[in-house]
Amino acid sequence: MLEFFKYLFPTSNSPTSNTQTMWLLVGLGNPGDKHAGNRHNVGFMAVDRIADDYSFPSFRAKFDGHLSEGRINGEKVALLKPQTYMNESGMSVGQAARFFKVTPNRIIVFYDELDLKPFQIKVKKGGGTAGHNGLKSIDAHLGKKEYWKVRLGIGHPGDKNRVSGYVLSDFSKKEQKSVPLWMDAVSKYTPLLLEDNQADFMTRVAEEEKVGSRE
Repeated sequence: MLEFFKYLFPTSNSPTSNTQTMWLLVGLGNPGDKHAGNRHNVGFMAVDRIADDYSFPSFRAKFDGHLSEGRINGEKVALLKPQTYMNESGMSVGQAARFFKVTPNRIIVFYDELDLKPFQIKVKKGGGTAGHNGLKSIDAHLGKKEYWKVRLGIGHPGDKNRVSGYVLSDFSKKEQKSVPLWMDAVSKYTPLLLEDNQADFMTRVAEEEKVGSRE
């Protein structure tokens, strides 16, 4: 009888309880096969690799994006790839954040960063958008709250008039050899981000494959 009542009214320590806080990991990019290899889509690439490495189920359409839910080292995680095109990414992120009741400090956004050399990586909380339209949209929908940003360096073409064509073009043939190694490292050390250990995440990713030295 006692076990029956435990089933009907689970406590917070019960395996059937669903009180654990969710993490929301967002990859930014543009939908469609023609954009799949673009520098602007490196956020999608990161989230796809995380999904594969931690055996997440197939992505499904939800929140104007592609969503998959699973666990990373015991932490509940939702992976999201907005399908609204980059400039409206915040619509999708805002919907997911409200649904899961995720606080900004448990939102991590992976995106391409022009101000970092190719394959460099930096993590920061809050701050400006540096003109990134995806981040501008997220700020508009979350109210510029201090979520985490994983800046994935793609380098700068050297002329601001060339930026649009540069980010919407694929990585060079030389760079393409290193992109999978980079994504492997980002995915492998993602658990450190969930442990609030951003410094070790950056160090380990940089050391894992020595991607930068291959340029």
